[in-house]
Amino acid sequence: MPTLELIDWTAFAWFVGGWCAFAWLVDRSPWRHRSLTAGVDKHRRRWMSVMMQRDLRMIDTSIIAGLQNGTAFFASTSLLAIGASFALLNATDTVLAILQDMPFDFDTRRGVWEAKVLGLMLIYAYAFFKFGWAYRLINYTSILIGSAPLPDRCTEEESAQAAESAARMNALAGRHFNRGLRALFLSIGFLGWFANGWIFLIATAFVTAVLYRRIMISRCGNGMLIPAALNASQQARRTAPRMLVRPDWGSRIQNRSTKSSDESPNAVR
Repeated sequence: MPTLELIDWTAFAWFVGGWCAFAWLVDRSPWRHRSLTAGVDKHRRRWMSVMMQRDLRMIDTSIIAGLQNGTAFFASTSLLAIGASFALLNATDTVLAILQDMPFDFDTRRGVWEAKVLGLMLIYAYAFFKFGWAYRLINYTSILIGSAPLPDRCTEEESAQAAESAARMNALAGRHFNRGLRALFLSIGFLGWFANGWIFLIATAFVTAVLYRRIMISRCGNGMLIPAALNASQQARRTAPRMLVRPDWGSRIQNRSTKSSDESPNAVR
């Protein structure tokens, strides 16, 4: 099997390191609370708390069905991508013959090409497993929603426990879905390796930068803070002291109404 060049090993290490570093930043770093994923998780808990206050939960089941359909779509896409990788592996001779005729510096060694296709196939397989597990976790979330007690038949503690269990399951499903989606995004950078190591390195850096912007400093993250501000203002209104009615306000209102009736031109003299 032909050996890879130094730039290929460097780009591959950059790809793996960037993937692991980004996953650590979003899931385990001290700055993970600033990510869009953390903001969505807060809304998941808020959603389940509101769900526990409803008698009819058709809205919640409709949302779960939408999440299931989206996850199933990406799982099917990953399977199609795996099949396309097998087809690409089977057509190695044809593809290499086409690349040799192109005026670009492609690595047309058969062993290197097949190794790259196998690497791409592994990425799509990882994404499929993540999407498949996320689909099952969403099913479990729907079961928890269906088994949640009605608001008038449980205590506040039982309601809070049921909402927290459903929210945790939903958040875990979203975390696995995000990891599968991240694999699909990074596979675009991996496609640059089929050209050469330099394009692989640049494409990986570009895709990672786009993911960082969308997850950590996106405008969507600012939108997630608006309901939190509203909740804070509503909580402040609830805890604020109520205004007491002064005992002389009734006489003031009566005197003001009498004065206005005397000044009216239609008043009977």
